[in-house]
Amino acid sequence: MAKILFVLTGARHWTLADGAEHPTGFWAEELVAPYRAFTEAGHEVVLATPGGVVPTVDQVSLTPDLNGGPEGARAMAAALAGVTALRNPADLSSVDPEEYDAVFYAGGHGPMEDLATDRDSARVLGTVLTSGRPVGLVCHGLAAVLATESPDGGSPFAGYRLTGFTKAEEALTGLAPRAKWLLEDRLVALGAKFVPGEPYAPHVVVDRNLHTGQNPASSAPLAAEFLKALS
Repeated sequence: MAKILFVLTGARHWTLADGAEHPTGFWAEELVAPYRAFTEAGHEVVLATPGGVVPTVDQVSLTPDLNGGPEGARAMAAALAGVTALRNPADLSSVDPEEYDAVFYAGGHGPMEDLATDRDSARVLGTVLTSGRPVGLVCHGLAAVLATESPDGGSPFAGYRLTGFTKAEEALTGLAPRAKWLLEDRLVALGAKFVPGEPYAPHVVVDRNLHTGQNPASSAPLAAEFLKALS
């Protein structure tokens, strides 16, 4: 069985262009669906955050409207409570990527705040990607890719086909006009080949050992594709 490093944001807010702090964190479904898939398949999963801080869940991701009603919201909250590893995550700065068979990143707007510039995260991502081991990122988790940019503008992710939370989807959240930058634009500028799907519909892109999902609805399908690479 594989040992998977599962990285979450440690941020509690996303700083907007006007300086306002938009409350956020990680997105519940983007942790719960892959974590469940990986552990039920028998893999070992180690959670990590910048600084080893206990991560904050975006409360919007636990609302009935985004979980198919009150029953779905209760089920999501219960599933999240069952992930006891959330209480004591590893510190990304102490992670040796050679100890892991694969790495996976969840989203939420939090990664736009911290993982987009985190050098420890960049070290882990770049090492695992170039080794040929599976790398998975979903939604705003793709912001972590931006930290891999070198001083000369290069990145190990340049030339890869990938997807992530799109400009169209950010516009639908109402936050696009207030953002300092948009994820899709930055990934394209990095040299990645961004492949958008329909807003909020499941959409997964696999290119070599890189597995990416566009949005929360892509979490479970992405996890299923990721597992194939571990079999």
